[in-house]
Amino acid sequence: MLEAVDQGHVEYSVDASGIATLEFGHPLSNSLPGKILQKLADTITDLGAREEVKVIVLRSSGDRAFCAGASFDELISIEDFETGKKFFSGFASVINACRKCPKLIIGRVHGKAVGGGVGVASAVDYCYATQYADVKLSELAVGIGPFVVGPAVERKIGTSAMSQLAINATEWRSAQWARENGLYAELHNSVEEMDERIRELVTKLAGSNPEAMRLLKTSFWEGTEDWDELLLERAAMSGKLVLSDFTVNAINAFKKK
Repeated sequence: MLEAVDQGHVEYSVDASGIATLEFGHPLSNSLPGKILQKLADTITDLGAREEVKVIVLRSSGDRAFCAGASFDELISIEDFETGKKFFSGFASVINACRKCPKLIIGRVHGKAVGGGVGVASAVDYCYATQYADVKLSELAVGIGPFVVGPAVERKIGTSAMSQLAINATEWRSAQWARENGLYAELHNSVEEMDERIRELVTKLAGSNPEAMRLLKTSFWEGTEDWDELLLERAAMSGKLVLSDFTVNAINAFKKK
């Protein structure tokens, strides 16, 4: 039987009109082990470099949680600083891959997003969600902090909303709250309704000027040119904290719930 850190998938397809659909998944609520994070970042970079790809839809598998964030099984196995920094750098790689990808990335959030999942939703360029897509930044509750995803989340929803999520780390915020604060561009009552709206938008985008879309995206991300270094610094902060007795005990207690 595979260990949790070795499970999961990243798959994609590209249709005739240049719409790429990129999916990640994991049996534990679409959590993100290091291997999945790296493959996801690499695939985003690869799709962005392919001329036939016009727009990317980023989604996760299943019909329950969108993404449970960091893999607790991997977190609890970290025994030294370099391993911890490398793990959290995986989230930095995904966010930076989204940021630097020359193609617009459309997010599809069908269910709850926690921690790194909120970071992924924040890193896309336009995000659709259902009414079930509540959000939570739970990092402080396990002794860490949303340091790596923080810049992406703050850029999207502002410092005030970001601080509410980060400080009140055990409380879910509704999908409507996330919509009102700018994380989600649209909120829908069902997956079917959301998918239809996504199809309408990406079909239009696939027929738009690729260079205009590239320049538009570049303008949206102005001021983030230092994120390659910034997010690695943040990964080091988390990599140090994850070794503390407080965090180890908190994660073990959380897993037993």
